[in-house]
Amino acid sequence: MMNSKSIVLWAFFGFCGGVFVDPASSHAGEADVVGVEARKTSDATYRFSVTVAHADTGWDHYADAWQVIGPDGVVLGERILAHPHVNEQPFTRSLSGVAIPNGITSVIVRARDLVHGFGGQEIAINLPEQVGEVTTAP
Repeated sequence: MMNSKSIVLWAFFGFCGGVFVDPASSHAGEADVVGVEARKTSDATYRFSVTVAHADTGWDHYADAWQVIGPDGVVLGERILAHPHVNEQPFTRSLSGVAIPNGITSVIVRARDLVHGFGGQEIAINLPEQVGEVTTAP
């Protein structure tokens, strides 16, 4: 049986929906995409270099992925980020070989963190048309 002090502590530490959320790690906010470079590497593939900003606090709360999303909402590419970047903010990571179907001229890039999931700043980018061409956003 919980006493009133236990209930207050339980509420304070944010046990929500079956997931324990440590308030010290949740202050980092959502992961934001702050820059994208797209390079056309062949007729149907691209290399994306994505810059993410997130106040990583350690293994419990860090930006853990970014995705390239097509206009229909389909994930066209995903880069998994395997560790926190506490002392490297913002940081840039690349993903090659992203296949983009013909006719798609722009995509959205979004980032995810362990606590909040997706929901931070996204960037839409127009894709380069010629092999070797590069576009950047913002």
